[in-house]
Amino acid sequence: MSAVEQHLFSPGPKRILALDGGGVRGILTLAILERMEALLRERSATPDTFRLCQYFDLIGGTSTGSIIASGLALGLSARELLDLYRNLSTRVFRRPPWSVGIFGPRFSRGPLAAVLKEIIGDITLGSDRIRTGLAIVTKRADNGSVWILHNNPRGQFFASSSATGGSTANGDIPLASAILASTAAPTFFRPEFIKVADQELGAFVDGGVSPHNDPSLHLLMLANLKGYNIGWPLGHERLLLASVGTGFFRQRRSVERLRYTPSVFQAVNALTSMIDDGSRLVQLLMQWASDTPTPRRMDSEVGDLSEDRLAHQPLLHYVRYDGQLEIDWLIERLGITITREQVMRIQKMDDPRSVDLLIQIGQEIATRHVKAEHFPAVFDIALPVTA
Repeated sequence: MSAVEQHLFSPGPKRILALDGGGVRGILTLAILERMEALLRERSATPDTFRLCQYFDLIGGTSTGSIIASGLALGLSARELLDLYRNLSTRVFRRPPWSVGIFGPRFSRGPLAAVLKEIIGDITLGSDRIRTGLAIVTKRADNGSVWILHNNPRGQFFASSSATGGSTANGDIPLASAILASTAAPTFFRPEFIKVADQELGAFVDGGVSPHNDPSLHLLMLANLKGYNIGWPLGHERLLLASVGTGFFRQRRSVERLRYTPSVFQAVNALTSMIDDGSRLVQLLMQWASDTPTPRRMDSEVGDLSEDRLAHQPLLHYVRYDGQLEIDWLIERLGITITREQVMRIQKMDDPRSVDLLIQIGQEIATRHVKAEHFPAVFDIALPVTA
């Protein structure tokens, strides 16, 4: 049995790691993951060689989260990926001189493709170099469907067969192409074109332009719904899902400003707002269905749902780590002195000048909010899963 099969199909409690999209702000995610990895390493039977891919049975991500998820699934540490992101952000988010404004993408996908080539090479989703379950969320722009590309060897579309009608097998899709698809944010990068059938190409864009920028709910469905052929049982002592964000903020615009905002910019603002709404809805559903030590106040009516339960018993154990990228929250909750100009910069998804500050914010969030007791002992691994 391969390492992936051990993670997906061996008995016992299961663990999922879900990673949000957010461009360069993914480095905040990595700062949080570094502490998570350190805490779990202390409880590992092999601390010297411990990686998050040993603990989590399924790691999934959207957009920048797909890069991180893939790196972790390949056995890289959070620190190694954080160091990689420092260099990656300046290479990827460099606007080419031939950029044509609103009529073309802001950035070339070449630098990201080159980095992925260096790290991943030509391996596919079915490669045995991937050491745990891996899922990448993307969206087909040509037909509007959300796709979750994964390496479950029992998945309906993992291997080619007559039953799939000539569809390209998930296991044969290059991992780099899957990542480029998930990160192809409209206006930022061109779509990624992937062969999906014998005579058909699909145009794939960022999975964040769907309800699954926070992929937690989609990963829960992947793990439990019968059609995906994994079938993990539910229960707060059977299933743990840890979710990590890239920072969020409330978008405030004056009525007068909106009155005179050109329609094209209003459309972009509406798309961004829909992405935020989707993430908020996912978090609300996850808190409603779970036992969580990290509840977030959703709004003034439902609060943090601590007194509400979707079912008689919690369906899973859920933890969520994220930070509010607003000046008052950063000063009051994290003790970080920051200017309004710096706040505006860290809220962007494509400004590499904010990397060091985002790391600092992630580290402060991790120190204050990521606790060993958030990961109950019932989910500890006695022995590492090896290839």
